[in-house]
Amino acid sequence: MKSLPILLFLCVAVCSAYPLDGAARGEDTSMNLVQKYLENYYDLEKDVKQFVRRKDSGPVVKKIREMQKFLGLEVTGKLDSDTLEVMRKPRCGVPDVGQFRTFPGIPKWRKTHLTYRIVNYTPDLPKDAVDSAIEKALKVWEEVTPLTFSRLYEGEADIMISFAVREHGDFYPFDGPGNVLAHAYAPGPGINGDAHFDDDEQWTKDTTGTNLFLVAAHEIGHSLGLFHSANTEALMYPLYHSLTDLTRFRLSQDDINGIQSLYGPPPDSPETPLVPTEPVPPEPGTPAKCDPALSFDAVSTLRGEILIFKDRHFWRKSLRKLEPELYLISSFWPSLPSGVDAAYEVTSKDLVFVFKGSQFWAIRGNEVQAGYPRGIHTLGFPPTVRKIDAAISDKEKKKTYFFVEDKYWRFDEKRNSMEPGFPKQIAEDFPGIDSKIDAVFEEFGFFYFFTGSSQLEFDPNAKKVTHTLKSNSWLNC
Repeated sequence: MKSLPILLFLCVAVCSAYPLDGAARGEDTSMNLVQKYLENYYDLEKDVKQFVRRKDSGPVVKKIREMQKFLGLEVTGKLDSDTLEVMRKPRCGVPDVGQFRTFPGIPKWRKTHLTYRIVNYTPDLPKDAVDSAIEKALKVWEEVTPLTFSRLYEGEADIMISFAVREHGDFYPFDGPGNVLAHAYAPGPGINGDAHFDDDEQWTKDTTGTNLFLVAAHEIGHSLGLFHSANTEALMYPLYHSLTDLTRFRLSQDDINGIQSLYGPPPDSPETPLVPTEPVPPEPGTPAKCDPALSFDAVSTLRGEILIFKDRHFWRKSLRKLEPELYLISSFWPSLPSGVDAAYEVTSKDLVFVFKGSQFWAIRGNEVQAGYPRGIHTLGFPPTVRKIDAAISDKEKKKTYFFVEDKYWRFDEKRNSMEPGFPKQIAEDFPGIDSKIDAVFEEFGFFYFFTGSSQLEFDPNAKKVTHTLKSNSWLNC
C-alpha cells in the first residue's frame, strides 16, 4: 500500500476491460480476476490472496459486497455470474472507494478559463472528427459550469490530450487492444489534468468500436476533478456505457451535481438567451413532441444548445435541462416569422441564419441583427431558387451546404461567397439521402438529415448513412 499516496496524488484514471476468453477460463483465472479487481478498485490488501480462494472469508466478502453495492448489483457477497460478468466489462481504473463524486483531497482548477491542446491524433478517425469529439466532450461540462475552454496549438495547455500505445512516459503503460481504454489526471500542474487515450483501441464516431466522444467526456470529468459515481445513469459511472443512439446522450443530474459542487452553476450571461424563463403552457395547436408523425421545419445549434423549429414554436434542448422546453419563436425573436424553412449556425461568427421563402435573418443570442432580412439571392443563388429546404454549416471545413429539392449548393464562409461548380445532385455526394430534406444539422461529427418523421444519421467522411432514427429522438421520445 506504499504506492497508494502516489496514486492518489497523481489521481490517475485508468480505463480498463477484462477480456472474456470463454468457457476455457478456469477457476484459477477467475480467482485471479477477482483478486486483481478487488485490489485495484476496492482496496483489498495485496497479502490476502489465500483468502480469495476461500470465498467465505471476511475480507473478500466485505469487498465483494462493497463492489456489488457501488455498481448497483444485488448485494450478496457471493461471486455469482452477474458479479463476474461486471468484473469483465470495460471500465475506468480509478478505485471505486473514495470521497463522494470527487478525487481524494478534492483537487479542482483555481480558475474558470482552461486551455486544452490535442497533441496528436489517432489514425482511426479524420482529424476533424477527433477535434469535434473533444470539443463536444468539453462542451458537456462547459454547459453546466462557469468553466470555459480554448484550444492551444502549441506549448503547454492545462489539459494535454494525446494518443499513445504501451509505455508512454507516465508509468501507467497501456496494454494493447481491449483492455485499458484511456486514463486522465486530476487538476494540477504538469501532467495533472492531462488525458491519454490508448491508440490500440478502435476509436469511432459511432458505437461500432469505442466511441471517442463518450470516453473523452468521462475522462475530462476526471481532468476537472470528478471521481466515480455509483449512479448507473451517470457519465461518471465506472463502467463504460456504449450508447446505441448517441442522440439520446445527456448529462445526468448526478454528474451535474458533482461538477457544480466543485465549480458552481453557470453564470447568467447576456450571450445566452435566457428570456422568457418559462416555456409556453400547452394550448390548442401546440405540437406534441412525442407524436410519432412529428416532422420539423428546421433544426440548428446555438451556443451548444439545439433549436428545433416547428410552426410558430421551437424546442430548446440544453445540457442544463433534462427535458427540452417549448417556446414561441416570437418570445425570443419578435421579428422572426413562424414556419421557417431552414436554419444553421456559423460558430466562428456566433451567428445563426434563419430562412423563410426568399429572405433570411441573422441572429446572435436573442437579438436579430441589424440589416436583416436580406434576400437569399445576395448569397449567390440563381433567380430560379425561391426557397431553401435545409442548410448546414460544417464548422471544421468552414463550408455551408444549402439543400434545394434534389440539389445542393456550397458556400465558402471564409470567402463569403458561393463556390463555383454548383449545384450538384444530393444523391451523388450524400448517398442514401434520396428524399426531400426538411431539416439538417451537425452533432457528434455526423450530419442528421430530417425527412418527415424520420432522420438519417450520415457520416460525412465515410459518405454513408449509419443509422435511421425517429425525428423526435432528440426530444427524449
